[in-house]
Amino acid sequence: MSGSVVFRRNRALGYVTNHLPATVKYIKKRKASVVVTCIGRSLHAYESQHFRLISVGRIHPEDITCVSSDNRYVYSASAKKIFAWRSGNQLLHTYEGHGSNVHLLLPFGQHLVAVDEESVLRVWDIEAESVHLEIPFAADAFRISAISHPATYLNKILLGSEQGLLQLWNIKSGKLVHTFQPLDSRVLVLEQAPAADVMAVGLQSGAIKLLNLKFDEMLMEFRQDWGPVTGISFRTDGHPIMITSSTNGEVVSWDLEKRKIVNQLSAHTQSVTTLSCLPSEPLFISTSPDNSIKMWIFDLPDGGPRLLRFREGHAAPPLCIRFHGAKGGNILSAGEDSSLRVFNTVTEKVNRSMGRASYNRKAAKRNRKYEDVHLMPPIVQFTSEVTREKEWDSIAAIHTGLDLVTTWSYYGSKMGDLKLKPKATDEKHRQKLLQVEATCICLTTCGNFVIVGYSSGDVQRFNVQSGLHRASYGAPAHEDAVRGVAVDALNQYVISGGSDGSVKFWNFKSNVTTSIGRIRMEDGLTMFRAHRESGMLCIALENYTLNVLDCDTKVVVRKFVGHKAPITDVCFSPDSRWLISASLDATVKVWDIPSAYMIDHFKLDVPCVSLSMSPTGDFLATAHIDHLGVFLWANKALFDHISLRALNPTSEAPLVDLPASVEGADVAQLDEEFAKALDFGEEISITYETPQQLDSDLITMSAATSSRWQNIFHLDLLKKRAKPRNPVTTEKHAPFFLPTIPGLEFKFDLSQAQSQKEASKVIIPKNFNNFTDFGKILNDTVSGGSVQPAIDHITKLGPSMVDFEIKSLSPDAAGSIELMEQFLLMVLDMLQSNANFELAQTYLAVFLREHGDTVTRTDSLRALLDSLAEAQERGWRKLEQKLLYGLGVVGMLRNYASL
Repeated sequence: MSGSVVFRRNRALGYVTNHLPATVKYIKKRKASVVVTCIGRSLHAYESQHFRLISVGRIHPEDITCVSSDNRYVYSASAKKIFAWRSGNQLLHTYEGHGSNVHLLLPFGQHLVAVDEESVLRVWDIEAESVHLEIPFAADAFRISAISHPATYLNKILLGSEQGLLQLWNIKSGKLVHTFQPLDSRVLVLEQAPAADVMAVGLQSGAIKLLNLKFDEMLMEFRQDWGPVTGISFRTDGHPIMITSSTNGEVVSWDLEKRKIVNQLSAHTQSVTTLSCLPSEPLFISTSPDNSIKMWIFDLPDGGPRLLRFREGHAAPPLCIRFHGAKGGNILSAGEDSSLRVFNTVTEKVNRSMGRASYNRKAAKRNRKYEDVHLMPPIVQFTSEVTREKEWDSIAAIHTGLDLVTTWSYYGSKMGDLKLKPKATDEKHRQKLLQVEATCICLTTCGNFVIVGYSSGDVQRFNVQSGLHRASYGAPAHEDAVRGVAVDALNQYVISGGSDGSVKFWNFKSNVTTSIGRIRMEDGLTMFRAHRESGMLCIALENYTLNVLDCDTKVVVRKFVGHKAPITDVCFSPDSRWLISASLDATVKVWDIPSAYMIDHFKLDVPCVSLSMSPTGDFLATAHIDHLGVFLWANKALFDHISLRALNPTSEAPLVDLPASVEGADVAQLDEEFAKALDFGEEISITYETPQQLDSDLITMSAATSSRWQNIFHLDLLKKRAKPRNPVTTEKHAPFFLPTIPGLEFKFDLSQAQSQKEASKVIIPKNFNNFTDFGKILNDTVSGGSVQPAIDHITKLGPSMVDFEIKSLSPDAAGSIELMEQFLLMVLDMLQSNANFELAQTYLAVFLREHGDTVTRTDSLRALLDSLAEAQERGWRKLEQKLLYGLGVVGMLRNYASL
């Protein structure tokens, strides 16, 4: 078995950019800039006006190592190969030949300069895809770390090295023009200044030097004390401002006339990898490995920038994800960056952030320029309800190592003001609670109460609206840490489970100190996952087994064994038939609860830490170790027939890749002539002719109206109904008329016309048969000719003529057995070619109705029926599959119609 039986890779949510510098390209037709970033093996293009995703590139063979662009193409390097793209996903050129991974690209007129990790510089002819020049550098003496083209310097490029050297080369002659004075640190950035002959050099030591290339003279020098220089850019809207960035996310504006700092800004939480001012505008764009793109505008009173718009995802991998609401369109995700985010499965326009968990949100907002000292640890588990989400907080979360429970407002998209702390009953209990942490949490269906379990064994209930403590279950509820809490749908009882292996039932309101039921498990518990509608509860144990408990009867009804490592998360399908579990053994297993069998499993490269099934059953969402995105898997059962059978839980699971940001095809070449036309910007005039069939593998219907083939089978009944009541009267003297050819087109029958030269009274027939016109065409195909002329002729006839021609095929009606055989071969050809599918079915039905007895008595005709049945069944299977797929897509869209 290859892949998953139940799920299919769909896409990944939450990816914006990675650690590689992005490229900013101005599009004249759009009159706007486009930011091209890379995510693993694909390129993402965002328009700068709203940061809307406009295109996603095709999948590269390996991870992208660098990106660059000019006014024609976007260039990307994937390991040792370089690709030139047009319009985001049209591959026009491929450059191969580097011995190691390419890490620097510089478009240079009709050439592309590429530098690999072995410090070999190659100059490629973009259109010819040939090497114009190759210059190897000794890595120990001059390892290239930066590259730029000085403005107005013809055929010159400036190279910076890790040794602190700068060299100017002529790529036309391949000669070294000049070696500049050595610098005291590694060169990281080279940026052309608005003034000619001036180049800005950013060093690893944090120094920024403005160098006059013409005289090899240092004009001015700045130094930033917060890390190496990662980016340099200049404003071109009339202000002498230089912007630099560093590895700690700081962006600094320098006044070149006054030679001082104008403004310092904490733009990102991680290193700034891209810094680019938009031409002639007070705007600049920055990107960072914190998975964000931001645009800043210089409009503050002090001349500093403010955040204008942004697009971001999790800066650290998600730890817990859950679908929110009954429509299944939104996913709540809590990450290691202490943030809580909402991702939409339909459109990314409504994605939003609820902020980062903070002990003091107001102080954190006032202190944005510096590190947030009020930041709380990441959320490890949360619970949400929609009942009262517009009235008060509807999300409760627990954090790593804290006894605090924070509340969040989904409707307000912010962190709430409540911080729930456990309540002590006496002084001894108070001392015990000083070192506890919240371990599990559950909101009631009504949205009024939250149940919290602690590592001390306590289970307490709080009011979500006021934050007041309402009850403590047991004294304490368990002897060891509580690993799971659950509440039934009607708030009748509370269920708690501890690492001591006990599961206890408690009254929700009265007599909360005494349990009303207890079940002893074979090992300690690790988590609870409840399905309130069915009253079932999944209990994961420390011995890697799953137990399904019926809460009404308090009996374990199912037990599943198969995981080989600790279980990370479990969820039920909406109809409670499936139980889906993930483990640190990097497997995801699907268990069928009614049959008690495992029906599907697959293995991933990295373990899944959290998963959730959509309330509508269309998607499974997963989060994985060291991955910033939320991955969606489509449920095949909604749009395809799947065969479910019992699998061995201990068998080896098939390996499956994680979904990409957008499923794309492998890298492929375009037509050369079409690519050349695109390269030179030529206008392409394409005369499009509608093909008879788009694809031979698709079922193609005819262009005939339904009245011309649906009524053939009931033609006798229609003629009887249409018979006039009074007899038709004819005129005594009928006018002269020309004979016409029966069919859809009005044509005169000139077949009997004789030319003057050939006029003769002697009639010499070619043969002595009395075939109809259609019969004559079929008779010409007996010797092995094509049946296409016969198909073209019969498809132009009306229903009455088609019925007449088929009836005339019988030997009793001036036909022959050979004609009947050729007719069946013609229908077989129509079925095998998948063209005129409904006409072939109609013609075959009329033929079998009229000549069924003759077919059963003739061996040659009866032998053709097997081939016809096989071709008909094959075509119907294709058609049925497409119909069911369409019904599944329509059903999915209908669920999202109200979003």
